[in-house]
Amino acid sequence: MPFLRRRPVTAEVLIVGAGAAGLMLGIELARRGVAFRLIDKLAASFAGSRGKGIQPRTQEIFEDIGILDRVVALGGRYPIQREYRADGTVAEDEMMANDPPTPAEPYRIPLMVPQFLTERAMRERLAELGHAPAFGCELTRFKQDKDGVTATLSTGETIRARTLIGADGGRSVVRHALKIDFPGKTLGVRAVVADVMLTGLPRDAWHRFNEGSMAQQMSLCPLMGTDMFQLQAPIPLEGDVDLSADGLDRMVRARTGRDDIRIASVSWASAFNMNARLADRYRAGRVFLVGDAAHVHPPTGGQGLNTSIQDAYNLGWKLAAVLRGAPDALLDSYEDERRPVAAAMLGLATKLLDAAMRGDMRRGREVHQLDIGYPDSPLAFEAPRREDGLFAGDRAPDAPIRGAAGQPQRLFDLFQGPHWTLLGDGIAPRAGLRIHTPGKDIFDDAGHLRAAYGDATVLIRPDGYVGAIVQDAATLEPYLRKVGL
Repeated sequence: MPFLRRRPVTAEVLIVGAGAAGLMLGIELARRGVAFRLIDKLAASFAGSRGKGIQPRTQEIFEDIGILDRVVALGGRYPIQREYRADGTVAEDEMMANDPPTPAEPYRIPLMVPQFLTERAMRERLAELGHAPAFGCELTRFKQDKDGVTATLSTGETIRARTLIGADGGRSVVRHALKIDFPGKTLGVRAVVADVMLTGLPRDAWHRFNEGSMAQQMSLCPLMGTDMFQLQAPIPLEGDVDLSADGLDRMVRARTGRDDIRIASVSWASAFNMNARLADRYRAGRVFLVGDAAHVHPPTGGQGLNTSIQDAYNLGWKLAAVLRGAPDALLDSYEDERRPVAAAMLGLATKLLDAAMRGDMRRGREVHQLDIGYPDSPLAFEAPRREDGLFAGDRAPDAPIRGAAGQPQRLFDLFQGPHWTLLGDGIAPRAGLRIHTPGKDIFDDAGHLRAAYGDATVLIRPDGYVGAIVQDAATLEPYLRKVGL
């Protein structure tokens, strides 16, 4: 049923939680002119570095929303890892695969950017679009009906919205209120993570101590874009832990055996049990879950933050389309597409945690998220069915091209923005769709476009995935109606 206005609406969307997922969804809605409110119960923005890896696929998303340059400037590449062994020797190794870019994949190296800096860049972009989170504002209760959601806030305000988004973390109030199960397991690992100022170590490496001993492991990683280090250390499953500068200083000296490494101050610290959990469903009527409200990951592999951002990137364009009249069934594809991805990422992060416990911290293409796709999605359409090459549901590759005036361009330049893109012709122009025809307004001098896309007509979704691949553009008309074009 399409969303209808039957009672006064004070916001089309209410987003609960102003972390990375909530900010991403706000940016996507703002780019499309959707009225929304973004609230967070915290008194101020998150100040820690819990999620610090920005994977190549997320870099592509940040390019699309216009913040990649500032995110790159805020962080840097992962340093080498330096392992101090019990026998007194030191070994060095590259932790991250540093693969060169290709025409189809311009970003292939993970970046290290502390979460608080990533979220700052996202808030800046949101402000440029005319919006800001409301901190110190908590959702106290809500009730939905067939036309929308009525929510009460800790400020005493009542908001009537057409839909509500729970982006409020692993202990989601929204998920609990909906009584959505959150099955999974506690992984039997408890750890400290802290942002600290220290002396006694150079910033040229990720320093690791006692990799062969679970009880005595200690990791001190320079946080790119700051003067701090991130401290990571497993701790007993039970008992208090002193997270003060003095307490962490004692832990560092005990585990490294060195008196020259000293903790001067602590900016943020947390002791947590690692979990792998996945919500049974992502939608209940007019309420949706995104990010950690829908899935929680162990930190290994840098998948949690990236998966959360990509949840919101997937939901944002669909929600805006339905609010503007597209069939409501379009929103069901959000769970169809994103829940299997979260399940796979949970499996990967758990596997990498097991490897990390054995001292293996190497990461390759498996963490880049460039191979994520939606081949089984109801939005993946091929006519005729393809046997090889690019498939509907795949990530849309980049390629260098030339514009009609001879200017160098990339396909990603054409995709950038909240619109759909058609590579081909035979479709009448319409709002929300940009059409580019090889050999007419774009030129494939080096053959990279043809190598990636062949000679089919290809429809690219607003989130950079292939929606449809056809030989006859006329067969696209039912699909275009299905997605609100």
